[in-house]
Formats: sequence, structure tokens, C-alpha cells
Amino acid sequence: MMKQHYVGVDQDQNGGLTHIGRMIFDAWVFGILPDSEKCAGWDAAQIQNLYEKVYSAWEPYAHLPSRLPDDLRQRHAHIYAQAVNNAKSKGWDAELKDDD
Repeated sequence: MMKQHYVGVDQDQNGGLTHIGRMIFDAWVFGILPDSEKCAGWDAAQIQNLYEKVYSAWEPYAHLPSRLPDDLRQRHAHIYAQAVNNAKSKGWDAELKDDD
């Protein structure tokens, strides 16, 4: 059985606006990963480990950006604004279609 590896948030579909990509953005927000870490080549176990760390980091804030302290809320807004702009520049459309 072949092991699958993540392509990296910068190579992910929709400009990284996927469930794994958003988790990486959140890891950047909380300082779990440096912004330079794209997670390219990571296997499922590494992604799962990251998920658990990010989930724990969100718990005190009920997983809501609006409950983050000002510095983290501003960092979150900045990282996600960049991600959305990047995705749009690559042709991503936020509008839901009938099959979404």
C-alpha cells in the first residue's frame, strides 16, 4: 500500500482553502508552525498530529475567530485575507454551485 503525502498548502487546490490548508493557516495563527512551513510531503500521521494541536489551541476560544484576543484575531484576519486573495487570483470562486 502506498502512503499518501500532502502536496503543501501552497500547492493545494483552491489556493489552500481546503480543510487541511485551513488547519495549516490556523497553525500559523497560533504559532504552532512558522509561516514558512507549507507541510509539503507530510504523511497522514503528521497531519493528524497537527490537527490535534490546532484543535487544542482553538478550544479556549470555542473555535470562533471572534473570541480570539486582538493580536490573534488580527493575525487570523490577515492570514485568511491573504489566502482568499491568493485563491481568487488562481480562479477560485466562493459562490456555491448546485453541486456544492
